[in-house]
Amino acid sequence: MSVTALLVKPGEGFVETPFIKDITERALSYLRAGFSINLAGPTGSGKTTLAFHIARQWGRPVVLIVGSEDVTSSSLIGGEFGYSRRYVVDRFISSVLKVEESFHKVWFDERLVIACRNGFTLIYDEFTRVRPEVNNILLPVLEDRMLILPSALGEGYVRVHPMFRAILTSNPEEYAGVYKAQDALLDRVITISLKGFDEETEIKITMARGHVPYHVARKIVRIVRRLRESGLCEYTPTVRSCIMIAKVISQQNITLHSEVFRKICFDILSPKIGRGRSGDINAEVLLNEVLGEVMNERD
Repeated sequence: MSVTALLVKPGEGFVETPFIKDITERALSYLRAGFSINLAGPTGSGKTTLAFHIARQWGRPVVLIVGSEDVTSSSLIGGEFGYSRRYVVDRFISSVLKVEESFHKVWFDERLVIACRNGFTLIYDEFTRVRPEVNNILLPVLEDRMLILPSALGEGYVRVHPMFRAILTSNPEEYAGVYKAQDALLDRVITISLKGFDEETEIKITMARGHVPYHVARKIVRIVRRLRESGLCEYTPTVRSCIMIAKVISQQNITLHSEVFRKICFDILSPKIGRGRSGDINAEVLLNEVLGEVMNERD
């Protein structure tokens, strides 16, 4: 069993606007001061992408943990393995089957231990999807620079490398499957709240990943942002919806004023509207109103 550290490279379609640069510089200043950070925000606010971008700027190899209900303490620090069993057929009496067994304990490090020992950057994505008692293991790591291991293993701890940093990401507590983060853990990191990208950043992302020109990306982004800002959607549409629309119309050379474009917007965005937060919103009516407003605006 082995864990390989990642050498982070720029992602396809990544853009760096003043908005992104500001967050990145703030995050790097906290890392330089010796603190770990938590990027907190709703789905689509760019937490994971920013985490990898910041880690790349920090310049150390990265190990990744993705939070879920299945993550345990062993998933973070490792465990003991060593049981083996072998069957032997007697050469002289073929009906005789001998079984040889051996048991020896060997400890295998997992991602948190590897990052702490080597001074790597730990990206712990959506850590609040992990049960809080599991994440308690991070408290002495962040405070005392010490990782406590099971007492049977030698000294029972690992001294944390001076270059070790953690970049956590977390969703709002009201999301399904999300636990409330311990106050003690949040007190040991600096939280940067992300409420979503500004309009210019969303346009640049849509251009880069959707392969459309600026004026097309701007129209698409404004449609999605207008729906988001209406407060009427059951599920908040994000820049991911912009990218989906842009990719489809780019690949098929569809114009913004065509009926096909309207249908594509409806297919991608109407599930976000759903019945609306008040329960009586007509998705088609709302979307047609927004499309009409945005498409009739002068650039």
